[in-house]
Amino acid sequence: MTFKDSALQFQIVDITTLQPDAKHARQNISEDNLKGLVNSIEKIGMIQPIVVHPADAAGRYTVIAGERRRQAAIIAGEKTVPVVIRSCPPEETLKVQVFENIGLGVRSALEPRDMANAIQAISEHFATLEEAAQYFGRAPTWLSQATAAANLSEKVTALLDSGKIASTSTAVQLEKLAKKNEAKAESLIDQIEQLPEGEKVSKKIVDNALSEASGRRKKTEDATPTAEPALSSATASPQAPAPAVTVLSSEEAPAAAVATSAPAQARSKVSPGKVKLVAELLGMNEEDEDEILVRLIDEFLAMKNA
Repeated sequence: MTFKDSALQFQIVDITTLQPDAKHARQNISEDNLKGLVNSIEKIGMIQPIVVHPADAAGRYTVIAGERRRQAAIIAGEKTVPVVIRSCPPEETLKVQVFENIGLGVRSALEPRDMANAIQAISEHFATLEEAAQYFGRAPTWLSQATAAANLSEKVTALLDSGKIASTSTAVQLEKLAKKNEAKAESLIDQIEQLPEGEKVSKKIVDNALSEASGRRKKTEDATPTAEPALSSATASPQAPAPAVTVLSSEEAPAAAVATSAPAQARSKVSPGKVKLVAELLGMNEEDEDEILVRLIDEFLAMKNA
């Protein structure tokens, strides 16, 4: 009988009756990599049961899927764990393990704004930012970034919902711009609101405006005296508080983003295929390379319990 057709039985079992699969696809699991999962189990228990199959007549089981959960539960001090008992032919065990971990649509992350709203709702039950961050096993800076998309202004939210802002990360950048230079942000928002239906602003336009407001862009221009590509044939006057929005359609956006940010193009050496794969695994927009990098750094630091 195949794994797909096998009957399943749910039980709560003594964790000592579980043994690892010696041929498991995941051969190396460091304790550092389990910190986030250990914190989750300590706070709310094991969410997903471990999938096992009978190992012998003495009532022991071999883990098919969930070895990290088993090890994390031991570290968390759990005495019993939920399991789903299923028969699994040896030739199918590896296939089950691969499909559980392969990602690519098998397991999809929440959309960034949905995740931000959920984290924000949980955080509101704590008296301070530090207490909420500690609950998630993360640093307060992570919590601030993770909930940024839950605190968008009405105008920015409306632009995001209408599709005139391509991604949640772009909306967050626009909010950062408003905090640094409200006039520049309002000017840019006004221009975005005038975009025809079906067209959207490039994230690079918002990034450039934020860089100008932060003073970083001027330093770059002083250090590298090269002519900056014009954003459009109708470039805004020097007195204009925000750059003209010219990268509109989804087809034009990637090309224009490259044209307006030569330094970023030179920095990026990762193949587009890899960026797309990581974006899919994180549930993010593949065009937001900077945001993907930030998310990866956050996850790495959290894993190391920074």
